[in-house]
Amino acid sequence: MNLTPTSVKFDIGGGREVTIETGKMARQADGAVTVRCGDCILLATVVANKEPKAGQSFFPLTVDYQEKFASAGRIPGSFFKREGKLSDSEVLVSRLIDRALRPLFPDDYLCDVQVLVTLISSDPEVMPDALAALAASAALAVSDVPIQEIISEVRIGRIKGEFIINPTRTQLAEADMDFIVAATAKNIMMVEGESKECQEEDLVKAIELAHDAIRIQVKAQEELRGLIGNPAKREFALPYANEELKAKIEAFAAGKILEVSKSALGKHERGDAFGKIEEELKEHLGELSEEDAPLVGKYFHKLEKEVVRNMILDQSIRLDGRVLDQVRPLAMEIDLLPSPHGSALFTRGETQSLTTVTLGTPDDELLVESAAVSNYVKFILHYNFPPFSTGEVKMMRGPGRREVGHGNLAMRSLRIMMPGSDYAYTVRVVSDILESNGSSSMATVCAGSLALMDAGVPLPKHVSGIAMGLISRASDGKWAVLSDILGDEDHLGDMDFKVTGTRDGICGVQMDIKVDGLSMDVMRAALAQARKGRLHILDAMYGTIENARPEPKPHAPRMEKMTIDREFIGAVIGPGGKVIQEIQRETGTNINIEEVGQHGEVSIFATQKENLDKAVRWIKGIVAQPEVGEEYESVVKSVMPYGAFVEFLPGKQGLLHISEVSWKRLENMDGVLSEGDKVKVKLVGTDPKTGKFKLSRRILMPKPEGYVERPEREERGDRGDRGDRRDRGGDRGDRRGGGDRDRGGDRRDRGDRGDRGDRGDRGPRPSQQTEQNDGPELGPVFDEQ
Repeated sequence: MNLTPTSVKFDIGGGREVTIETGKMARQADGAVTVRCGDCILLATVVANKEPKAGQSFFPLTVDYQEKFASAGRIPGSFFKREGKLSDSEVLVSRLIDRALRPLFPDDYLCDVQVLVTLISSDPEVMPDALAALAASAALAVSDVPIQEIISEVRIGRIKGEFIINPTRTQLAEADMDFIVAATAKNIMMVEGESKECQEEDLVKAIELAHDAIRIQVKAQEELRGLIGNPAKREFALPYANEELKAKIEAFAAGKILEVSKSALGKHERGDAFGKIEEELKEHLGELSEEDAPLVGKYFHKLEKEVVRNMILDQSIRLDGRVLDQVRPLAMEIDLLPSPHGSALFTRGETQSLTTVTLGTPDDELLVESAAVSNYVKFILHYNFPPFSTGEVKMMRGPGRREVGHGNLAMRSLRIMMPGSDYAYTVRVVSDILESNGSSSMATVCAGSLALMDAGVPLPKHVSGIAMGLISRASDGKWAVLSDILGDEDHLGDMDFKVTGTRDGICGVQMDIKVDGLSMDVMRAALAQARKGRLHILDAMYGTIENARPEPKPHAPRMEKMTIDREFIGAVIGPGGKVIQEIQRETGTNINIEEVGQHGEVSIFATQKENLDKAVRWIKGIVAQPEVGEEYESVVKSVMPYGAFVEFLPGKQGLLHISEVSWKRLENMDGVLSEGDKVKVKLVGTDPKTGKFKLSRRILMPKPEGYVERPEREERGDRGDRGDRRDRGGDRGDRRGGGDRDRGGDRRDRGDRGDRGDRGDRGPRPSQQTEQNDGPELGPVFDEQ
């Protein structure tokens, strides 16, 4: 058995080599290749049916991209421990491949085609999505499936001012531009990505540099195809056509279609009018053969498309009566729903988005898992497209690929303006499309920006979006760029170009081109016209709400984020979480602590501001450093004969000595303070040896009238050399009057000393008073005068 593969190699820059190989794996597919860069290996296969299904009227292309967890040495975290349905990230890569490949097939090719791209080995620094379309195109190139051209796709990022083709994952983290570009050797086919307010000319430059890299990859695929003998593309039967019937339809309906197209009717009225013309056409044609009958609708809709395109190019008239660069009427409203944390209704012509914002805690973060990495994200955007938005009846089966793709474009555009990691909220934006006639994803961007500001999310700027279209005619080279395209204009046009951004630059782009030969001059014109429309929408948005609300709405969770030294993280958490659980229980808050570098980030959430403030004070007390001279509200923890131990900061206690409780001399603490009492104290010092805190209550109380401070004891000075006390010489005698001090005998034989009486009657002995537990020395002694 011969499994010797055929391969080609090329350099993508920075000394990185890419290898395309065929003939070793998946040999029963119509085409199969592996693409390798570093340790990243993708397997791409393509299989196409030999004949179309009976009655097939569209091109059924299926593209699936999937990442095997084994490629990164991981086991899936699902219950079944196996890969299931495609994740959102895999769907997005599948769409990138599909949108680039679909225009490569002949218009009359209607056989089922399935393209599968699988990540079978992962490299933590290589982004596989940038290689997926290359792999898919190479599989088609070495097959006999009838594609018209070879394409490829690259990522281009700008890192520290330098454009890099297929940057590493580490490099991409620092990029301010991140775009995926697909193209043939001659033409740009697809662009998608985001940037931190780049300028239009920056985008044009990025596309041009990406196209240069793509040409190298297309050449490598052509070389691989040549090495295996340039397999011939399979023949396929063209669908039945009737040119005579086509001419009859054009003669009868062209004028009628133009009349309706120029009447500036609404979407449904225009559709009904075209439907009426089609019914009249069928009556005019009469009974048709079984082969010709299905062609009526096909030829009619092609004629409709051609008439409208020529009307726009020759007369500069659009279906709804607007001029080419005019944006449809706008209507915006915020705060229209009482319960969500933020809401906005954005209407542009016959397209409408109702968008809500929900503020959550870090517990609500979304886990985004792929073979190479697993990350938690704090900004989530979901886009919903219910069937009633277009007046249709369809089954509700959950979000499809279109919903995932449109939501991703809006999410990337708004994410650029979201606050950084110091903003502790998890934010979820949901756009429900209530009406749709063109560019509902751009309506989502606008409505999302309005709703975020209504929710008090501190966006520094509004982000708006607009969809541009292109109509071109190859016969005379005439073209026109359309602003804010309708759904019908999207269908009949040659380009769908969505641009989002602020007043200062571009934040997101999604472009699909359906025609060959788009020049950079046309691209520049489309970008300039898009900027004009974007600024027009932004002016209306700023007129609705100029800045984000200063704080969330009363019913939204309150949040505050604190940064503490890493050494205090354990003190805030406590043994076994005891402290943090007590704080949450007593304050009704939700607290999250994360260690970041040399610091701890504490995020506190509460439904009421007073609870939030209480938790903040509590934590600040734990991490605060006591300062001599500061006053504190303390709680008595225990009472001793010589004073009370009080907690003046969370976890910090000090002694309130009996002499510092009151200006009045106290014999004991009975009835003065009890455990649990709240008392205001002042930190007057710390013991230099033990570090114990000394507190005073009396210093905060007014002195009694006539109070005289007891003078401090004078220093006794130097007592000189007293000599050796053991050699004083002679008999010291009785110190009370001389005489022999010999008490006689052993002191153990002193006899019965008699009843010495109750020492309790002898009065206090201040000079020998002591403290329990080795307390501090007795404070100043005074009498109340």
